[in-house]
Amino acid sequence: MNNIELLKSLTQTTYDSVEGYRLAHEKTDNRALRNAFERRMDQRRQTLEMLNNALAKNGETPITTTSVAGDTHQTFLTIVDSLTDGDDAAIKRVDEGEEYLAGKFREAMERDDLDASARMVIEKASQDVLAGDRFSTMLEEQYV
Repeated sequence: MNNIELLKSLTQTTYDSVEGYRLAHEKTDNRALRNAFERRMDQRRQTLEMLNNALAKNGETPITTTSVAGDTHQTFLTIVDSLTDGDDAAIKRVDEGEEYLAGKFREAMERDDLDASARMVIEKASQDVLAGDRFSTMLEEQYV
């Protein structure tokens, strides 16, 4: 996978996670969780914008829709269903999605074929992704 394809993949998965937070935000009745999901969604949108800008600088079309079959998308879609099972189930789904996303970014950072521009964007985006992973762990400790 070349640098552009990697950026596209990471951007798509990041978009899917924004959508997952949006769904979780809409579906929970717990005000504290709702606010927490909204904050993470806003932070993730900023990361998405940065990744999309990197794609655009390389002549690529920004990602503006969820993936059809992406693993993260499928995980985050289960948030909607899990909310009928309570906030605990939703938090677990968010945690699974964050772990998946963090894993993708860790793998990307381990690559030795990244050009300097791609590495810089991925490193910066991974800071938000790792914060999201810590966030989901904190939610599990606090609510589950």
